[in-house]
Parts: sequence; C-alpha cells; structure tokens
Amino acid sequence: MTFEPQRTDLQIKRRIAPAPKPLGRKAYGSIPHLPGSKFGDRDDRGVPEGEAALYLDRVNPGDRIVVQEKLDGSCVAICNLNGEIIPLIRAGYPAACSVWRQHRMFARWVRERQDRFALLLDDGDHCAGEWLVQAHGTRYLLGDQQPFVIFDHFQQGTRLPSHGAEARAVKHGFAFVPVLYSGAEALPLQDALARLGEHGHYGAIDRAEGVVYRRETAGGIYLAKYVRPEAEPGRYLPGNDDPDAAVWNVPPSWLRD
Repeated sequence: MTFEPQRTDLQIKRRIAPAPKPLGRKAYGSIPHLPGSKFGDRDDRGVPEGEAALYLDRVNPGDRIVVQEKLDGSCVAICNLNGEIIPLIRAGYPAACSVWRQHRMFARWVRERQDRFALLLDDGDHCAGEWLVQAHGTRYLLGDQQPFVIFDHFQQGTRLPSHGAEARAVKHGFAFVPVLYSGAEALPLQDALARLGEHGHYGAIDRAEGVVYRRETAGGIYLAKYVRPEAEPGRYLPGNDDPDAAVWNVPPSWLRD
C-alpha cells in the first residue's frame, strides 16, 4: 500500500512545483477494496458486492482471473515519452523532484538503467510497480532481489494482460510481482490467501499485506485488492525525510542522495 506521512504546505509546494506531470495525469490510479479488506484512508473505496463475486465466486464466460501478491512499498512508474525515460511518482510528477528521499533514489536507480527501460518501453508506454527500498507497513529482506517490482504495463495508455506484462518484464531482466493464480475460474479469497502464505513470495519479514485480483475481459481489465485487517499501513514511516529515522530494506550504501 502506498502511504506518505503528513506534509507541510512548503513540502507539497516543493514536491509539485518544479515540473508538470509528463503523462498529464496520475501515473497510477487507486484500486478498490474487496469486502473485508482494510481501508487505508478516507479516499479508499470498495467494490460493489455483485462485482466482487466476479472475482471470488463466479466468472463471466471468457474472463480470466489473475491473483498477484500485494507488495507494500511506494507505487511508482516509468514512462517513455519521445525517447526520454522518465521515472514518476504515483501522482504523476517526476520522481527526481520529490521531497522524499526514497523517490529520488528511485529516479537515480532508473537513470542508471535507462537503456534497459528503453528496450522495455516503446514510445508512449509506461510501466508501474512497487519501489521497496523503504519499509512502509511491511519490512522486506530483499537480498539479491530487485527493489523495483513491476505489476502493470501500459501500451499507449491501455493496460496489458498480466501474462503480457510479465513476459515483457522478464525478457528485459526486470522483476515482476509474484502471480499466485491465473485461470478461467474464480478464486475464493481464502484460497488466494493460502497461496500467498504467511510471508508471501518476495522476502517479506512481516506478514504479507494482501493480494490483488485482476479480472481480464474482452472489454477491459478490472482490479480489486484485499488488505489483511491486521495490516498497519505506514507503521515504519517516520513522518519526515530523516534517513536515520527510516527503516530501510536495502544496505546503507543506497542512502547517498
């Protein structure tokens, strides 16, 4: 889950003033909650009961259900605009302009790999994923695993099916969020959580936060999420940008600014 501490007006101004949104909008939208999922803030919304059943109980003919592990970091994105590789925060602004150290670290990480991202992203494409260098509500032991994990790929603004996004990511050497299930039948929530397990599949030290369902249809792709009720979003965030007060999932050498 993406969560940010309270910011002063000055911090907000510093965060958004330097540049417009390259995509002209948010880089990634919010995902509605399945019944029983823990809401993170007042802006969260739930999936209607009838729609929830299309993920959990029954499917329409031709639909495909995909269930992914919900990783708990900062939602970020990378776009290719006219050949320029631009790392973004979820709100759509350039990550290099963020007041938050973890986002500036992301901008540097992407810059050091921009040739690979140029192969991953065609002009006009963008991908979104979870940036895990700083613990939010879940700590991770990343080890040799990449700190950026892709979960979506958009071609000219159209979301690719999960298998297509995963194939592109893997082909170019990028991590893709663990897929727990992919099939033509609905998957009850208890079965999805059993596949997730206590700590998920990407090195969580604390209990894994939850799952994301995707309903892939001929008319579009729809998402819903489930966050475990005992999850504590943002519990490791210090409320400021002090690197000594933060909890990091990466070695101290990452913290140069």
